[in-house]
Amino acid sequence: MLKDSELPYLRRCVELATEALEAGDEPFGSVLVGADGTVLAEDRNRVAGGDHTRHPEFELARWSAAHLTPEARAAATVYTSGEHCPMCAAAHAWVGLGRIVYVASSEQLVTWLAELGVPAAPVRPLPVNEVAPGVVVEGPVPELTEQVHALHRRLHAR
Repeated sequence: MLKDSELPYLRRCVELATEALEAGDEPFGSVLVGADGTVLAEDRNRVAGGDHTRHPEFELARWSAAHLTPEARAAATVYTSGEHCPMCAAAHAWVGLGRIVYVASSEQLVTWLAELGVPAAPVRPLPVNEVAPGVVVEGPVPELTEQVHALHRRLHAR
């Protein structure tokens, strides 16, 4: 269950998503937090350069594999502005990261994009547990969902 003390991590994810949008990228941001509450790493979307694997969740999975023990990875939480796509969910599971907490679900994002007339993505938007059934997942977080929705409206209103 999400604690109030976790909301600052999610707010940081929204800030990172805003930074991504302001840099000409898609609005997604993620923060990797250790078991003791220490922020270990963070990133934002970087797909604007043409490499559509540059999702922050994927980058954090790679970072954790290079810098954390298996035990530290399992005890960590990935906070993110949007639910992991299948690629990121698989990377998360393969490196053995712990819990995921997201602001907006894939289902919400698909609905928003359809309402904005955005063509469907080339990969089916599956829930994390369809790809990685052993990962603990929490979200959406209604307190912040409208902020993420607004970022996507800004992106597609250009």
